[in-house]
Amino acid sequence: MKVTIDQDACTGSGQCVLIAPEVFDQRDEDGIVMLLQDSPEPGLQEGVGEAARICPALAITLTAS
Repeated sequence: MKVTIDQDACTGSGQCVLIAPEVFDQRDEDGIVMLLQDSPEPGLQEGVGEAARICPALAITLTAS
């Protein structure tokens, strides 16, 4: 799995960070998502998939690696 984020689309809701904190974080100054891992290990992929599904801005894209 390959993860990409669109920081321009991100609204800073932080749901991704709550679900997958090993993969996502937020910038302190504005709450915009930061990607910590672009190829998460299999044990993290379920949470990353959920984060992508619930992102209100659709700022997370997942592709097969």
